[in-house]
Amino acid sequence: MFQNPPKFHVRSTFAVLLLVLPLLLVVVLLSPPSIPSTADPRPPRRTEVWRSRRVVNWRPCDWWTVGDPKDLPPLKKSNGYIRVDCYGGLNQMRRDFCDGVGIARLLNATLVLPKFEAAAYWNESSGFSDVFDVDYFIERTRGFVDVVRELPEEISSREPFKVDCSKRKGHFDYVESVLPYLLEHHYISITPAMSQRRDRYPLYAKTVLCEACYNALRLSRSLEDKANELLNAIPKPFLSLHLRFEPDMVAYSQCEYAGLSPTSVAAIEAVRVDRKPWTGDAARAWRKRGKCPLTPNETAFILQALAIPTITNIYLAAGDGLMEIEGLTSIYTNVHTKSTLISGEDLDGMHGNTKAALDYYVSIHSDAYVATYFGNMDKMVSAMRALKGMYKTLFLSRRAFAESTSKGMEGEELEEEMWRVHREDFVMGKGSALPDCFCEFKL
Repeated sequence: MFQNPPKFHVRSTFAVLLLVLPLLLVVVLLSPPSIPSTADPRPPRRTEVWRSRRVVNWRPCDWWTVGDPKDLPPLKKSNGYIRVDCYGGLNQMRRDFCDGVGIARLLNATLVLPKFEAAAYWNESSGFSDVFDVDYFIERTRGFVDVVRELPEEISSREPFKVDCSKRKGHFDYVESVLPYLLEHHYISITPAMSQRRDRYPLYAKTVLCEACYNALRLSRSLEDKANELLNAIPKPFLSLHLRFEPDMVAYSQCEYAGLSPTSVAAIEAVRVDRKPWTGDAARAWRKRGKCPLTPNETAFILQALAIPTITNIYLAAGDGLMEIEGLTSIYTNVHTKSTLISGEDLDGMHGNTKAALDYYVSIHSDAYVATYFGNMDKMVSAMRALKGMYKTLFLSRRAFAESTSKGMEGEELEEEMWRVHREDFVMGKGSALPDCFCEFKL
């Protein structure tokens, strides 16, 4: 026989129900509907830009990666010797030298190791062999182009005949314009044409250029050891940021900025020379065309718009003299530089090219790479990253930022626009590699 439960059990159960039922009612009333409201005006939550699915990648073209030197037209008797004279920063000189290798093959010339000619403001005295592994370069280009360390005695005593192609434009042709000088003087130096379209090269000359630039050029052993030491010192994972807000860059841009510190203003004026800043409507039009470098503060704003966490480890790949850097470091607090990771004694013995080589090496091995400019380093780094299958690479759009702010966008609206523009660039793979040796692959 079952007995009735004690009365105190009934009372306690009833008391619990009195407490629980109101709570359940509150939960039901406050819970969101199972079907989202189409009238919700809030924008979708932004996710980190790298989580977007890419639809295009750039990869090395098959016509030069699967080839063999034996498949190229055979090297003929040399028409003479060519030295490439390279000017500017490291990656500009590297670009010119890569062009020179293709030109040497095009003209059936023997390539002499290049001469680096850097302007005084680069604080430079290093040569080709101080930066690059000469033995490796000669070995990797064997069969592609003839390369010599030293000239024959009958030629080494004289200077080459200079052929400056750097300012030539239009339908400039090396065979028509340079080969006659090579045949006459047998030893010439060239400065490649900056605007020369390489699609005019025969495929075998382009193959030699690509092989030399992307497979044969590596840092000297001592410099690569130093670069690896720096790379290992950076907390992982990390983003490499190429930030361009130096006095000479701002002065060259002819842009003016409100709210800069007196120190920054004085530094800009000291190097401005005759490049006076635009004013009025001309200044506004110039800025809307994307001609003005992003400040560190503007850069931090865009990085936040791309949902890149403010705790991200950032390596600052930049030269000396960056201005207004607090605009970045006050928001992204884990910022690392060469000077914080390498001893002062090591840095004191380095010049512009060797410092740039460290930034280049770290950037091609970083988990992500973001640049505020699309200069020679950015093009080379993006191509090398594509070569390695590393696609977390993005160039911040100065033009999109300027156009948006000119329309009065700010705050959340500006953030959404920056996320939309840069997500689209990342998804479509825009500007992610040099077009000469890389082909577009749909995913």
